[in-house]
Amino acid sequence: MIGESKPTVLVTGGAGYIGAHTAKALGERGFRPVVFDNLTSGYREAVRWGELVQGDIRDEAALGRAFTEHGVQAVIHFAGLIEVGRSTQRPDLFWDINVAGTRSLLTAMQTHGVGRLVFSSSAAVYGQAGRGPLETIPEEAPKTPSSPYGDTKLACEWMIAAQCRAYGLTGVALRYFNAAGADPSGLIGEAHEPETHLIPLAMAAGLGDGKPLTVFGDDFDTPDGTCLRDYIHVNDLASAHVAALEVDLPAGAFEAVNIGTGAGHSVRDVVGAVGRALGRPVPHSTGPRRDGDPPSLVANASRARSLLGWEPLCSSLDEIVRDALRWEGQPRYGAGSRGARKT
Repeated sequence: MIGESKPTVLVTGGAGYIGAHTAKALGERGFRPVVFDNLTSGYREAVRWGELVQGDIRDEAALGRAFTEHGVQAVIHFAGLIEVGRSTQRPDLFWDINVAGTRSLLTAMQTHGVGRLVFSSSAAVYGQAGRGPLETIPEEAPKTPSSPYGDTKLACEWMIAAQCRAYGLTGVALRYFNAAGADPSGLIGEAHEPETHLIPLAMAAGLGDGKPLTVFGDDFDTPDGTCLRDYIHVNDLASAHVAALEVDLPAGAFEAVNIGTGAGHSVRDVVGAVGRALGRPVPHSTGPRRDGDPPSLVANASRARSLLGWEPLCSSLDEIVRDALRWEGQPRYGAGSRGARKT
């Protein structure tokens, strides 16, 4: 635990989807969040809890000024690139921003005596995972990323673990699966450009705001032939980051923890849930599989429960979809600059 008094927490990438929800959760728990973001993919309008410091994660001097000026005592690190497909086209960019950026952050933390880090990792470190459709993935499963994005997340974990051992930093990497949904208030939600996630794409298709949905493959070794994924409500994910910040760990410790529900939902399940929420079917067609899509990615989240005392409270598929749909009805971030709606 980082102390009884609630410290100032730097949230890198805090103007993005998960970062903004985590800043809200921190504020509600009595922490003082300070968002550090260059706004290339985040949104100024999403920074509603805590001050915004605009800067690049690779800029050690800017990070150092933020640490000094705001009295930062801990960091939750989201800043980075996330698009798996793009990572295969520009691996150099992903290694620069994700890995070199994390190195800059670690150096600045060491220089300024900031000793607690929670890192936004990913189930992408497991790659194809090598498990059947009804098996969950534990933390000790083989790490065989199938994309440069996954490579960079695993490399960051290794670097953080080494820094913990060498310098007494305490680190927790959260490997989460499929973040989804939105805050029930409708104030913040998912707004990627371009959007690649299934639930918002299905909603856009059902609302007539996007192209008809394509289901990529219906011949997987799963109960209905479509991919199984573990969907976690973004607010449950945010609460996991707060739990990882508060857990009592000794100096030098590094822990990697899966965050998920332990239940898989197929693409057809999601399409059905979106249709129920909209009150009409989602137009969709079936296309060929995408390269690298594993049949099933479902977390074994027992360690999150035992180590962090964390439980998902709002991650039923229908609740996720209902909250996401409420967000779809709100004015979009970046209207007049990036456009009023997601694409």
